[in-house]
Amino acid sequence: MAAQLRSLVSAQWLADAIRNNLVGPKLRVLDASWYLPKTKRNPRDEFAQKHIPGSSFFDLDECSDQSSSLDHMLPASGHFSRYVGDLGIGNDTHVVVYDTSDFGSFSAPRIWWMFRLFGHGSVSVLDGGMKNWVAAGHPLTSEHRKPEPRDFRAELNRAWVKSYEEVLENIKTEKVQVVDARSAGRFRGIEPEPRDDVLPGHFPGAISMPFTSFLDASGKELGAESLSRLFTEAGVDLQQPLWVSCGSGVTACHVALAAHLLGHPGVCIYDGSWGEWFKRAPPELIISEGEGKNQ
Repeated sequence: MAAQLRSLVSAQWLADAIRNNLVGPKLRVLDASWYLPKTKRNPRDEFAQKHIPGSSFFDLDECSDQSSSLDHMLPASGHFSRYVGDLGIGNDTHVVVYDTSDFGSFSAPRIWWMFRLFGHGSVSVLDGGMKNWVAAGHPLTSEHRKPEPRDFRAELNRAWVKSYEEVLENIKTEKVQVVDARSAGRFRGIEPEPRDDVLPGHFPGAISMPFTSFLDASGKELGAESLSRLFTEAGVDLQQPLWVSCGSGVTACHVALAAHLLGHPGVCIYDGSWGEWFKRAPPELIISEGEGKNQ
């Protein structure tokens, strides 16, 4: 049972669990792949063609606040409960999430964080994702059987979610460190944002820590010593409160995962992230080396 408390599981660990027929009500595997529209990838179609045996597809856009104009903002507790219950997940299920990204891991940490946010601690990210699963010679399948639905009760930890207003206030007070997990080019304002209605840049006081810096060349999570060094070099003190932003609240969760692995589980996410900030903030609160926000 100790593995249930691990936030990362290896491809070998999962392969053994599948081979031993452990996938079921007590262990569920989720393909949580999500891609920006510009990549022209359809993760649901890709899942239908090939996935890790026994896994189900978790649709980030579907399990979100459908009334929001922003991308995949967090769903209400009841929505999350129904959605994951329908995937055969109960409050006693160990959930393993992965994605099919070329990075090794891209969207899986967001789903990991969502489970924890809604009170479910027994959740792990597959280290290195499908990329490393395949590299290790483990099988894929196109077969899928819908699991029996189960009862899941979510309890939202509202304190872990930050709003535009809270980030705005923090720019004045400078009480909390805020990390931005987008690429350095987008942070600086010299690389385009993937959304057509948003220009790159960052808000005052933000610290750049691109999510890719937490992964090694193969796409697996760096070891504790290397992760610790990354935070130290960025000037982030994990003993102090930390909020994280990115493009739309997905890759920010890589920072939360890294901090959690170092024994600091309470990192908060600015759910609207840069996608919301750019649209709502006044021009003077958008710092960019490139073209600024039109006044």
